[in-house]
Amino acid sequence: MSKIKTAFFCQNCGYESAKWTGKCPACNQWNTFVEEKVQKELPLHRQEWKSTKADQPRAPKVVHLDAVEGIEEKRWLTPDGELNRVLGGGIVAGSLVLVGGEPGIGKSTLFLQNALMLKNIKTLYISGEESEQQIKMRADRLKIRNDQFYLLTETSTQAIFQEIRKLEPQLVIVDSIQTLQSPLIESAPGSVSQIRETAAEMQRFAKESNTPVFLIGHITKDGSIAGPKVLEHMVDTVLQFEGDQHYAYRILRTIKNRFGSTAELGIYEMTGQGLRQVSNPSEILISQRDDMLSGVAIAATIEGMRPMLVEVQALVTQSVYGTPQRTATGFDLRRLQLLLAVLEKRGGFHFGVKDVFLNIAGGIKVEDPSIDLAVLCALLSSYEDVGISHKNCFAGEVGLSGEIRAVNRIEQRIAEAEKLGFEKIFISKYHKKGLDFSKFNIEVVPLGRVEEVYRLLF
Repeated sequence: MSKIKTAFFCQNCGYESAKWTGKCPACNQWNTFVEEKVQKELPLHRQEWKSTKADQPRAPKVVHLDAVEGIEEKRWLTPDGELNRVLGGGIVAGSLVLVGGEPGIGKSTLFLQNALMLKNIKTLYISGEESEQQIKMRADRLKIRNDQFYLLTETSTQAIFQEIRKLEPQLVIVDSIQTLQSPLIESAPGSVSQIRETAAEMQRFAKESNTPVFLIGHITKDGSIAGPKVLEHMVDTVLQFEGDQHYAYRILRTIKNRFGSTAELGIYEMTGQGLRQVSNPSEILISQRDDMLSGVAIAATIEGMRPMLVEVQALVTQSVYGTPQRTATGFDLRRLQLLLAVLEKRGGFHFGVKDVFLNIAGGIKVEDPSIDLAVLCALLSSYEDVGISHKNCFAGEVGLSGEIRAVNRIEQRIAEAEKLGFEKIFISKYHKKGLDFSKFNIEVVPLGRVEEVYRLLF
C-alpha cells in the first residue's frame, strides 16, 4: 500500500503548505487553508490516462528552434458562428477549453446544443451533475438529432478514460470539472487538489490524443472561476458565459486564448428551443421608437472586432435626501462620477444636487470608453428635459479637461451607424487627419469640447 499524506491547500489560489497558516503567503487571503489527503506515491496498477497508440513515453530530446517544423492549427468550424468567433476561428484539435458562468445562465445548454449540431463528429458528453434522463429531456427540447452523440454520467476519471479508450471520441465535453474525482488523490471532489489533478489528466489526454476537450466550470460568488488559479493557467482557452437571467441575451466572452484574440465576444438570445445566435446585435440593443424621449442617446461602440450600437438611458432628478444617489447598470460607476465632475467643472451644470441613474439597455456591460460622449449627452438631455433625435449617434471619449478625444476604428463605427439608417454621428474633431468623410452617406459632425456638444444639441 502507498503511504497517504496530508497537506494544506489555499482554497483561493491553490497554494500548498505543510502546515495550517492563517494568511496565505501567495494571495494574502485569510482563513482559506483546508487540510486535504494527498497520495504522493502512485501504485502501478492505478495509472492515469495513457495514449492507446503509444504507451511508451517519448524520450526527451533537445532541438533547435529552426529545426522545428511549423504547422497550421487544424480547426473545426462549428455551425455556431458565435462560438467560432470567440475561439478564434473554430475548435483547435488537442485544445483544452474552460468555460465558466453563473448557475442557470445556459452553459450546459450551449454546449449540448453545439455538440448535437456537429453531425459528423463523434462526441462524448460527460456529466457529473445530471442524469441521462435530464440530458435527454433537454436534447428533446432543442429538437436536434445526432447519431454521433454519446452520453456518460460518471465522475471517476479512471472509469471515464476506460470508456474513452473504447469509444475513441473526436470531441469530449465535461460538465463539470468540479464534479470529477481522480483515484490518485484521496480528497473530496471539488477540492483544490482534485480540480488540479483531474484538469491535468484531461490536459494530458487532450495533448496526447489530439482530441479537443471542453471543461465546464463553476464560478464563485465574486464571479471568478472556482478552484485554484492554476486551472486557468493550464488550459488553452478560458471563456466566460455571462448575462442577466432577467434578460434574454447572453454574452460569451474570451478571457484567455492561445490560438486567437481575447477581444472577441459572441451574443446569444435564450429561447424555449435553446440559444439563438444574434448576428446583428445593434438591432436588438436599440429600442424601436419614433418620438424624441429625453435622457436617451445612442453610442457607437466596438466589442472585439464587432461594431455595435447601444442605447444609453439616463435619468436626472432633484435629490430629496442629503446625499445624491449615483446608480449605474452596465456602466462603470466610477466613470459616471468622473463624467459628472467634468460637467460640473467644465460646463457649470449643478449635478451635485441631483440624483443620477444610468442604464445600458439590453442588460449588457460596456467597458469601451468611446461611449463617454453618449453618456454625457444622455445626462444633459435628462438634465434639460430635452430629447435627442433618434437619428443621431455618438462616438467619443471625454477627457478630464472637457475635450472630446479620438477613439480607435472610427470608420467601422461610422459604417455601422450608416448601415442602421442613422443620419448624424458626432465624433472627435481630432479624427479629421487621414479620414475621408465624403465616402460616407451619413453626416459626420466633428466636435472638440463638451460646450460645443451642448450648444449644438440643446
